[in-house]
Amino acid sequence: MGDTAAFFDIDGTIYREGFMADLFKKFIKSEIIEEEKWYMEVKPEFVKWDRRIGTYDTYLGKMAEIYTHAIKGHHKAYIEHIVRKVVAEKGARAYVYTRERIKWHREKGHKLITISGSPVELVKDMAELYGFDDYMGSNYEIDENDLYTGEVIPMWDSRSKKVAVMHMAELYGLDLSKCWAYGDTAGDFSMLELAGNPILVNPTRELIHLVSGCEEVRKKAKIVVERKDVIYGIDFDELKLL
Repeated sequence: MGDTAAFFDIDGTIYREGFMADLFKKFIKSEIIEEEKWYMEVKPEFVKWDRRIGTYDTYLGKMAEIYTHAIKGHHKAYIEHIVRKVVAEKGARAYVYTRERIKWHREKGHKLITISGSPVELVKDMAELYGFDDYMGSNYEIDENDLYTGEVIPMWDSRSKKVAVMHMAELYGLDLSKCWAYGDTAGDFSMLELAGNPILVNPTRELIHLVSGCEEVRKKAKIVVERKDVIYGIDFDELKLL
C-alpha cells in the first residue's frame, strides 16, 4: 500500500470548528489582534455565515487577512508558542468519523497527509497530534530574523491544494486513483477531484454544487454527515437539497 495515501483537510473535516477562529480569539487575548477587529470586520461575516446568507470562505478569508497583518513584525517563536497552546487546548475536538478514518488508514498502511488552509504552524502541530506523515498549510513568510513579513502563500483555495496534492503524489510515488480525500468546503474540491475515493464531510452547499456539476467526481464521491452522536452516509444519487 506504499502508493496509497489519505488526504485530510483540518477545519470542519477533522476539527469540529474552525481552528482559525480559535486562534484569532487567542490572539485577541494576547493583544496581537485588537478586539474591535473582531466586532467591526470579522463578526459581520461570521453572522452572515451563521445565518446562511454568506459563505464560510468569505468569513475565513476576512480572518486570514487580519491575521496576516497582525502577525507582521512578531517573532516566529512567539506565534508558534501561542499556536501550540491553542492546539493543546482544542486539538482533540475532532469528529468521530474522521478520527476513526485516520485510525483505519493508519492500520491499512496508507500514508497520512493533511493539507489545510490554516497557518502551517498550526497544521504542523495538528499533524503531530494525529500522527500524520506529512502536511502542508498556508505559509506566512518570515525574514532573516524570523520575523513575519506580512506576506502569505495561501493553501485555502482549491488551486493551491491541487498543486499540493500533485507535489505529495510525486514526492511519495502515490497512485492518486487509489488515494482517499476528505474535505468540507469549495477549497477542497481539487483535492477531492484528484483522489479516487473522495469523501465530503459535512459539506457546504457550495461544495455540493461543485461536485454535482462534475460528473466524474460525482460518480465516485460519497457524503458523510456527523450530527450529535449520529453519522450518516449519503449517496449523491439519493441526495436531495431542501
